[in-house]
Amino acid sequence: MKTFNIVLAGVGGQGVILASKILSNAGIESNLDVKQSEVHGMSQRGGSVTSHVRIGSKVYSPLVVEGEADIVLAFELLEALRNKHWVKKGGKIIYNKSKVNPITVSAGAAEYPENIEETLNNLDCDVYGIDALSLAKEAGNAKSGNVVLVGAASNFIPIENTVWKTALEKSIPAKILDINIKAFEAGKNCIQL
Repeated sequence: MKTFNIVLAGVGGQGVILASKILSNAGIESNLDVKQSEVHGMSQRGGSVTSHVRIGSKVYSPLVVEGEADIVLAFELLEALRNKHWVKKGGKIIYNKSKVNPITVSAGAAEYPENIEETLNNLDCDVYGIDALSLAKEAGNAKSGNVVLVGAASNFIPIENTVWKTALEKSIPAKILDINIKAFEAGKNCIQL
């Protein structure tokens, strides 16, 4: 399998690292080589968190080259804008429509940018905006928005559908697994192919 590149971007507390773990476990369960890298930044203060996941027959580096991501998975609207440079021509940006004000906006030192969705839709890639928060709440827990996004992304990742449940089981505690399986399915089903 050709190496498949995913860049995940969000804000501290949104579950970027857990989403990376699920993606990595799906690759491992598929007997593929997986490399992952993460940058926590100011995550505990609401700052940006990014993670790179690369899956393939043989992967030599954990880092995605700029402009080579098959998928940019953004957990917040502004993070989709900030990380659009990672996606390759014809790739996918999947983003959560929710907004999380950066510290500078909360402090009144800056304004949240306007027309982000319009900017994203004018890129040379496929763009999917998802209300992950609503889908997560419907599944039973607002905190499972990250799993909703992984479910949406799974439509485009060359891994068998049967593998995803095992990846979820290996990544998520048993007491909240059922809710997260529902969240994953909600994300998978929200994109019509």
